[in-house]
Amino acid sequence: MRFDVLTIFPELFAPHLTHGVTRRAFESRQVDVRLWPLRDFADDNYRRVDDRTYGGGPGMVMLAEPLEKALTAVKADRGEAAPVVIHFTPTGARIDQARVQDLAAGQGAILLCGRYEGIDQRVLDRHVTLELSLGDFVLSGGELPALALLDAVARLQEGVLGDAKSHEQDSFSDGLLDCPHYSRPEVLADGRGVPPVLLSGHHADIRRWRREQSLALTAARRPDLIAAARAAGRLSKADESFLAKL
Repeated sequence: MRFDVLTIFPELFAPHLTHGVTRRAFESRQVDVRLWPLRDFADDNYRRVDDRTYGGGPGMVMLAEPLEKALTAVKADRGEAAPVVIHFTPTGARIDQARVQDLAAGQGAILLCGRYEGIDQRVLDRHVTLELSLGDFVLSGGELPALALLDAVARLQEGVLGDAKSHEQDSFSDGLLDCPHYSRPEVLADGRGVPPVLLSGHHADIRRWRREQSLALTAARRPDLIAAARAAGRLSKADESFLAKL
């Protein structure tokens, strides 16, 4: 799959693409990331990509013409009909694991990273097919959400994680939050130990303990996810019995 990133700060992406376990996806081109510096499409000698907003007010707005030229170039280079164009904005739909899984199974997208007060609305109206947000807060630009999305998509690609099943127990993969995890030493210096069930060797007991921990954590912190899992029929009788005792 291919992601084309339109940004005025392409240098922000280089460290992410070459470090960590997800670099396997980027280096192998399983997730082919191509950076398009927006200033390369500016007309004037100053490579200007922003100007004052019509109607007055603080801040600058990203100009339509450099963005139009960049999008035309990207679409021509991709050579495919109607690629998905994603714009990162606080007004967009919140990125969740279901959305990431859909994108991870697709052909990629064009990622439009805004800055300043935003992008000329005429560009958004003409080109954008999906608006996404990390949450109910404001960032300085779309680069951080783009990086988060690329990371989330990359780790779902085959062969990227050391254990092919690692992502299957991630938070949200089954609609719930993940359970706690423990590693060596078995007992810390202050006496805190690993839950005995994890040392028992009884795989059925361990699976059930992990499921109940996941249920308890989700019920305490994200009861909306419990309601959604119940509505989707993802809770077993054992799950419901456990939840009733909380």
